[in-house]
Amino acid sequence: MVKIGVAGCGDVANRSYLPALRALAPQAEVIAVFDPAAPRAAAAAAMFPGATAAASYAELVATPGLEALINLTPAPMHFATTRDALEAGLHVLVEKPIADSLADAAALAAIAATTGKLLVCAPAILVTPRFAWIRRMFAEGALGRVTMATAQLGNMGPAGWDDYTGDPAVFYTASVGPNIDIGVYAITAITGLLGPARRVQAMGGIAIPERTITIPRLAGQKVAVETPDNVLMALDHGESRFSQIYVSFAMPATNAPAMEFHGDAGTLSIPRLDDWWGGARPVDLYTLPGDGREGGWRRQVPPPTELTDESILESGPRHLLDCLAGRAEPVMTADHATHALEIMRAAQTAMQTGRAVDMTTTFTLPPPT
Repeated sequence: MVKIGVAGCGDVANRSYLPALRALAPQAEVIAVFDPAAPRAAAAAAMFPGATAAASYAELVATPGLEALINLTPAPMHFATTRDALEAGLHVLVEKPIADSLADAAALAAIAATTGKLLVCAPAILVTPRFAWIRRMFAEGALGRVTMATAQLGNMGPAGWDDYTGDPAVFYTASVGPNIDIGVYAITAITGLLGPARRVQAMGGIAIPERTITIPRLAGQKVAVETPDNVLMALDHGESRFSQIYVSFAMPATNAPAMEFHGDAGTLSIPRLDDWWGGARPVDLYTLPGDGREGGWRRQVPPPTELTDESILESGPRHLLDCLAGRAEPVMTADHATHALEIMRAAQTAMQTGRAVDMTTTFTLPPPT
């Protein structure tokens, strides 16, 4: 049993993380929570027998017996809150992005190494049952040599999410945007499967400068868009392997696949109409004929075993516990999260300068299991 604290009790906590932690009992025992809005903290604490609502973040990380922290604070706070938790002797799962800058991300990795604490970094897409299965397929050569990946993820942004309980305006500010919010999932998945990017090219701009919120409790309020809401990135993974990632907060709908991977022996497609964030959902597979194979499309191919249908957000706490118990090697590493952050920052530079940006970070992952 790992005694866990939760920092941040807003929309993402109540929608995904807190229910996931309840489902992980008794492996995980939430003993303390904190949120600047005291009623939210009290409501979250009430979900877990014996849990307390701390009066401050400092009080939370100093909770007697606390072993690990789920850091769901706002993105600009990730560096300071994760640093303080690691220095307090806690293992940490931090939501994306790991930090605002590469220097801060590297500092967190160094603190984790010095303290001997585990730093697990969202998004957890590669440890969902579906993507763990895809990693195994790629390692076994199911598509041959994979040379191209595409991703298209988008919507109109949180201003139109009727059931969203947080502040949608934040997502349109210069510090967030569609790349930080949803592009990171595609970046993490594609680099995890094709390998680190070596250079990045990008185009982007603000397609819709002002939004009208349609969430009932905020209906009619206006939001100025301060960051590109259309972003198109091209990544060079070396050895003639490339990927293209389109992310948008100006996309009403799409029938395009969420992601596709192409090899010299086949194609794997994750349908957009399927909820691509689901954990044990099927994929479409195309194989070329040969070696006794008939070839052609196989639609809605399920994972080979009965797996819990964890979403991306739900898979993170489970991976944290598996790593702490020695059942898994860390896949959600600080190095990979830092590489994803550099890709997003490089895309910003490329959009501004019109030039490709060489990458300086890299990462390695343990073999798929």
